[in-house]
Amino acid sequence: MVIMSNPAEAPEAAAAFEDTLDTALTNVEHQISLFWRRARSISQQLSREVHPDMEPAAYGLLSVIRKSGPIRLTDLASSIGVGKPSVSRQIAFLESINLVLKEADPLDGRAQTIRLTAEGEEKMHQVQDARRKVFRERLGEWPVEDLEALAAYMAKLNATYERDGFPRDDA
Repeated sequence: MVIMSNPAEAPEAAAAFEDTLDTALTNVEHQISLFWRRARSISQQLSREVHPDMEPAAYGLLSVIRKSGPIRLTDLASSIGVGKPSVSRQIAFLESINLVLKEADPLDGRAQTIRLTAEGEEKMHQVQDARRKVFRERLGEWPVEDLEALAAYMAKLNATYERDGFPRDDA
């Protein structure tokens, strides 16, 4: 806590703090935007490695399905914060190229779950192994403490957005 001897300094200190905060937030926004553009580019590349006609959104669905196991369409759409019609269209495409399969939900025979086919699992295994290799090449020289700090800060950032109703990654 800073104690000021002159109360007239308070507005100047507050203004200086606001300027510093604005600069920091602008820098964070710039870095996140840059990271987002690069992540979208990588997602585009990865989706094309799975199938030349695949959209990045479909690759994202495959990742969620791989992580969660069999999942209902409504739960899948909810987990990524996208409408059911959009997810349904992507799942139809993934079915057409034999990467996912719909089957009766064992808990509710009226509903269906979506799971990866053996081919879908193999493709995702290959692509995600390649992705991890790239991460290792790019970040392998970083000290482990820095990687842990980065992961902690990103988790904190994601938790901040979850409070605003953005999708969680618990699938």
